[in-house]
Amino acid sequence: QVQLVESGGGLVQAGGSLRLSCAASERTFSTNTMGWFRQAPGKEREFVAAINWSSSSTYYSDSVKGRFTISRDNAKNTVYLQMNSLKPEDTAVYYCARRYYSGSYYLPEKYDYWGQGTQVTVSS
Repeated sequence: QVQLVESGGGLVQAGGSLRLSCAASERTFSTNTMGWFRQAPGKEREFVAAINWSSSSTYYSDSVKGRFTISRDNAKNTVYLQMNSLKPEDTAVYYCARRYYSGSYYLPEKYDYWGQGTQVTVSS
């Protein structure tokens, strides 16, 4: 059983920054693409960013491109999401997940393990 634990969420003013972390319990983490998703109240879970196992490829949604940066440290079994220039519309619960199934990296159903989520609130 893989466990993913997110941390780093909180309350920040618009224009501010936060860095989310996701620690994985197993070494198999280092062979999988990892992703970040978010879910705002009353909305569906949406893709934010993903990174392949070697960090050679990263993917972002249009809404965060240029503001968020995903990275990973396989030696620490940890993936990060640096969020800059935050906007009120970035307010959501942020989840990290391990991609297991082949196919589009932006589809939640391609991921098999999920963290419990961390709340990010951006005030205007």
